[in-house]
Amino acid sequence: IRLAAENERHLGALPRQAGRFKEAPVVEFVFLLSEKWDLDQSARYQAVEILERFMIKQIEQTFKSSREDRKSSKQGQGKGWSSRKDAICETFILRLVSCIQLASKLSLHYKIVNSDTALKFLQSLKYSYTKQELLESELAILKALHFQINVSTPLTYVELLLEVLGHNGCLLPAKPLHEMCMHVLDFSYLTRDAIYDTLLQIAIENSTPSQLQVAKFLTVKEDFMLLAVGIISTSAFILNPKHWNQVVEHLNSITGITSQSILEFSYAVLTHIIGSTTP
Repeated sequence: IRLAAENERHLGALPRQAGRFKEAPVVEFVFLLSEKWDLDQSARYQAVEILERFMIKQIEQTFKSSREDRKSSKQGQGKGWSSRKDAICETFILRLVSCIQLASKLSLHYKIVNSDTALKFLQSLKYSYTKQELLESELAILKALHFQINVSTPLTYVELLLEVLGHNGCLLPAKPLHEMCMHVLDFSYLTRDAIYDTLLQIAIENSTPSQLQVAKFLTVKEDFMLLAVGIISTSAFILNPKHWNQVVEHLNSITGITSQSILEFSYAVLTHIIGSTTP
């Protein structure tokens, strides 16, 4: 109930830019770097969410400052949007590394990414940051997010729903279902745009959605509960189609998400897993 309420609050306060920093190359970078540093799976998802929230805050603040500069400064003075945007781009990799560092500290894992490890990686990419700049980067992220970085990720929703399914007597063994969910969740993050494009086309029964339809669909793309339900449903179908209907009925009963919505989400994910539109 707490997670469902948190999800509703999240969807009710979505910025228009939500999802802009979850594009495949960014997510792949975070995942690969997290794997290189032996972080657990919760850290990689947490890092993606921290980075997304921080970058949106930073761009909003930068745009606001640029607009205020234009109003208050004399012509030709003050930083313009272009120069501020360049500064954001130049520090993006530093911010990404800092987000992974912060996520590693939240995961209660013995593998925390320390400054030496982070600096060594940045130096391998020909960056010349200092420990002080690395610390300041972490602090900048914490301050921008008001130190509220330990938020629930889709993985949190998946694992809690799996616990409830097990309690309710799901016929699929918990361990293989959990393992499959982790693979499917990774896949869904890495092919996020393609999956949701397919889901939108199914929803509107049209292969060319309008800009308004795409904008309204944002709440669906950011719905962590729907994503978690879709991941579990898809994983159950892959493992054992015979038990799939039972899993869908349980998920519908637990979350209130309709069986049709669960089916459509699973279809969209499976379409991209197998690379075919065959039902």
